[in-house]
Amino acid sequence: MLTAQVARQASAGQWQLSEADTALARTTATRLQAFVGTAASQEALPGIERLEYLREALAVLAVGTAHTHGQLAWFLGRAAAVLAPVLQWRALEADQEHALGTVLPTLEEFTDAENAVRHLDAVLARTTAHGPATEAAPACLPPASKPRGLAGAAVPAPDRGAQ
Repeated sequence: MLTAQVARQASAGQWQLSEADTALARTTATRLQAFVGTAASQEALPGIERLEYLREALAVLAVGTAHTHGQLAWFLGRAAAVLAPVLQWRALEADQEHALGTVLPTLEEFTDAENAVRHLDAVLARTTAHGPATEAAPACLPPASKPRGLAGAAVPAPDRGAQ
């Protein structure tokens, strides 16, 4: 529903992004692509890696939200809120006493979250396709070509396959 609302606003000329916001939206879309590959490539990964990439995608949305205001911030913030259940997932077995309220996601939940990230990426890319030229990404974000983990370590991007 969130992405449909943005699509309606864009077609009605109500999705107004500044040059900086357009650049940030494009950068965010690129970074989302780095963490969630094709359905086939994601499904081939162990659950712990799928969860890691989903958390990284969520971090991309949070960082994007922190660097803007207005419509784009509201969109990125809501998108992060929709993906927030990922933060309650775990990939390792644990007894309830030590699990700290986390749950093991089903394969369907993994797939739904990954599809949501792909959809967000597509909407951000599509709604900024005709905007101003891309500006340099904010200095605090790592280069999109080399995704970084939250601790700063290099994170290998999933096999993107043919997209």
